[in-house]
Amino acid sequence: MAYAANIGKIMYLYNNDDQQLVEQRVAQYRDQTNRFLAGTLAEDEFLALRLMNGLYIQRQAPMLRVAIPYGLMSSVQLRKLADISRKYDRNYAHFTTRTNIQYNWPKLEEVPDILAELAQVQMHAIQTSGNCIRNTTTDPYAGVHRAEVEDPRPYCEIIRQWSTLHPEFAYLPRKFKIAVTGGPEDRAASQVHDIGLHLLKNERGEVGFEVLVGGGLGRTPMIGKVIKDFLPAEHLRSYLDAILRVYNLNGRRDNKYKARIKILVKALGIEKMAALVEAEWLSFTKDSELHLSVAEIEKFKGYFSPADYDLNMATYTGLSADFARDESFKAWYERNTVEHKINGYRIVVISLKPYLLPPGDVTDSQMDLIADLAEQYSFSEIRSTHDQNLVLADVKISALFALWQALSEANLSRANIGTLTDMICCPGYEFCALANAETLPIADQINRKFDDLDYLYDLGEIQLNMSGCINACGHHHVADIGILGVDRKGENYYQFTLGGSSKTDASIGKTIGKAIAAGDVANTVEKILHVFVTHRIAEETFRDVIKRIGLEPFKEYVYATSH
Repeated sequence: MAYAANIGKIMYLYNNDDQQLVEQRVAQYRDQTNRFLAGTLAEDEFLALRLMNGLYIQRQAPMLRVAIPYGLMSSVQLRKLADISRKYDRNYAHFTTRTNIQYNWPKLEEVPDILAELAQVQMHAIQTSGNCIRNTTTDPYAGVHRAEVEDPRPYCEIIRQWSTLHPEFAYLPRKFKIAVTGGPEDRAASQVHDIGLHLLKNERGEVGFEVLVGGGLGRTPMIGKVIKDFLPAEHLRSYLDAILRVYNLNGRRDNKYKARIKILVKALGIEKMAALVEAEWLSFTKDSELHLSVAEIEKFKGYFSPADYDLNMATYTGLSADFARDESFKAWYERNTVEHKINGYRIVVISLKPYLLPPGDVTDSQMDLIADLAEQYSFSEIRSTHDQNLVLADVKISALFALWQALSEANLSRANIGTLTDMICCPGYEFCALANAETLPIADQINRKFDDLDYLYDLGEIQLNMSGCINACGHHHVADIGILGVDRKGENYYQFTLGGSSKTDASIGKTIGKAIAAGDVANTVEKILHVFVTHRIAEETFRDVIKRIGLEPFKEYVYATSH
């Protein structure tokens, strides 16, 4: 097909069965939408059907969530996403923490047309909502980072194919999320997922997974617990199936707030949960057709062949001269690029956190440009991240200055990755029907207060996350500084948590006191940072200081009557 001709063999491409399945789903949903609009399909019946196809009804308009499996897309796909935003939306889209993309203003009657256009480039919105297995996420540096044990993307694709339209798991007690990491660093928040999978090697050098279960955020945030220390890769699919079977049979369905697997794990205890899964696995799935042969695993690995790197490239000697040409480029290089496993290349992170614009949003023209730049500099591939940014994974160091110039012209070169203003932020009350409070104006308030990049660099890496309600789509529980919007008799207030982390040392932040009025949020962040800087020793991180001095000094300073 035409699409396949435009992308090298560095990502999974649909076969005829995949394409037929997606096209059939589009036709089914078009018929369902037409029947609903004609009044022959009841609203409650249509609700379940539209959710199966990623369509929510938000505060002001429908919202369509499009799947980006493990955050990987081609330039052709990104260009199609840009075109859809022009034709059917308001010339922009929003990237989420599940590495998906959302359109906030589609017309309900035009959604089947959008899905048909997505199918042209091997994309869809299946299982982006509802009580099913959602999009599997992974490390945005998969396959290119020096420290990884193995590329996790083939295993993500195995999970995608196993879970898509799985008849037994289409109506789980609640939504279900899986994340996979490829090495010792966790850039996928895997420990706050229903299942977290960590690739590792055992003492014999065999590749397998540490398996965690029962993580999650929302009303009852929890860190996942290890259910299996080492699962050989060949058993990945069968063991996941066993976990889902146990959850499907035992998870609560009488109360949606207590229906996630984390509640089941807490109620049973991890030892009992592990015993149930082991029994299910040994009795029903371990030696079934779900077992992965060596040949099958190699087949999936073949979908992610290494890019055609220039391995004979001479060492680039012009970087110092590039730094001298513009100090802003040097700051961007230091903050927004990462060491690559191939000499002569860098991983580039494109910040979608421009000054005074909604975090995670990207315009149609920006998407078109990024697609062009991916084709020119990074093998036509783009990745979306858990942190609501984008990545070009394979850029020659010699091309970085030209790439930076192009990004700068499009307001995409803010050198703030890993800083306070690289915040995760849900769309909040302005869009979401579930939200209690605004988030985007608060993000603007924080950006105005902390617009000095030198100051942010001196602070070091600090993760600030913000959610507009307790559902925690902004992952505020697992940030150094977490902000939760709450409603008090029609007025917005904001509760602060400190000391959370979604990384290898994952932990849930703790509330420091009563909620703060909307107008005082940025000033409160400033007070928190003052305590951090005052107590910091040498190059300690925010987390280091919290661990050493506790929360009390922060509470005292934030809630003192005057300073």
